[in-house]
Amino acid sequence: MRREGRLGIGVIGAGRVGPVLAAKLAGAGHALVGVTAGSDPDRVAAILPGVPVLDATEVARRSELVIVAVPHDELAGLVSGLAEVGAWQPGQLVMHTDAAYGTGILSPAVSRGAIPLAVHPAIAFTGTSMDLRALTNAYAAVTAPGPVLPIAQALAVELGCEPVVIAEDARPAYAEGIATARDFSLSIVRQATRLLAEAGVPYPGSFLTALAHTTIDHALAEAGEGPGIDPTAGMPG
Repeated sequence: MRREGRLGIGVIGAGRVGPVLAAKLAGAGHALVGVTAGSDPDRVAAILPGVPVLDATEVARRSELVIVAVPHDELAGLVSGLAEVGAWQPGQLVMHTDAAYGTGILSPAVSRGAIPLAVHPAIAFTGTSMDLRALTNAYAAVTAPGPVLPIAQALAVELGCEPVVIAEDARPAYAEGIATARDFSLSIVRQATRLLAEAGVPYPGSFLTALAHTTIDHALAEAGEGPGIDPTAGMPG
């Protein structure tokens, strides 16, 4: 089915993440099989023009790589539900994008012969073409069984990211770190812009842009989370 590494990719979950990852992988030479329907079809059509809209069962049955990008609370039920109807195919790749889970959540698909991968690009997705640029030079957490870990790493690279291996049992701590950075940053910026607006500063968001970026850059440099990170940390063996 596969020729020269080219995969037929399907997307389950038409929110901010799945269509963007599919578009990025299509740019790397893969074919897009289909995407499930979402709440904003115009946005999805803009980033995945001409890609058929299919139900989740058909996406799973037709794809060599299935990207599952659904809300955290829906992932387990979706994976097990598709297993119950026999949608997962032996030998196909199933990749979820949830920060908190490793590959254990995909065990119902694995029981049907699928190959499990967990890849979480560490960016704040908007669901638009802006994300395609943001993925370049970002990092991605990858978790997979040892024999197929190189596949997860290769997909992260094709997404434009530097893969960093996260052990299965470390995914909850990883997710907490991601959530802390995201939620704290949002909260502080919102509070700061409100105070600046009260002080009469016009366009407080724009006013804070350079300050916020330089402050975060300095904090990351002091924390040692820059180019010196070891992408193989946690790799088996």
